[in-house]
Amino acid sequence: MKKCPKRVDLGRRQFLRGTGVAAAGVAAATVVPTGSAQAAGDRANYPSTRLANIKDLKANKPMDISYPDDDSPGVLIKLGSRVDGGAGPDGDVVAYSIMCPHKGYTLEYDASDKTLNCPGHYSRFDCEMEGQQVFGHSNQSLPMFSLRVDSKGDIHAEGVDELIYGRVANIRA
Repeated sequence: MKKCPKRVDLGRRQFLRGTGVAAAGVAAATVVPTGSAQAAGDRANYPSTRLANIKDLKANKPMDISYPDDDSPGVLIKLGSRVDGGAGPDGDVVAYSIMCPHKGYTLEYDASDKTLNCPGHYSRFDCEMEGQQVFGHSNQSLPMFSLRVDSKGDIHAEGVDELIYGRVANIRA
């Protein structure tokens, strides 16, 4: 039997050495410099911003807000029942960005099922489940604002848990 002149005899050691070098090269190429992106689960913290007072809210009626700045529309909602991530004495006050994480369309609140809905590509986000996407094209949950209610009933926003549409990081310059 005649050997092919282009055939390479590759032993186990050469194979392992070659794959190790290749893996190291891939790992080095994918390293992201520290601070260039917000890590999953990190909250970008902002100075405390007063949004409203508990007395200003009516159950299941959204209130328009802006947070963390005027270029970021949001909504403040008293859901009427305690939820994870809810603030206030009843644990039922939540706030979200109303810019769809998929394409930035303005979301609309549906009081019948307590969801925020996108008129563009029909993504739906559950306000009782910390903004979790329940349908649609988006690849992330809705940005939820961290809330604190003081002794006077004033509601303060103090952070964001997801990337707000159109931003590379939730960090103000």
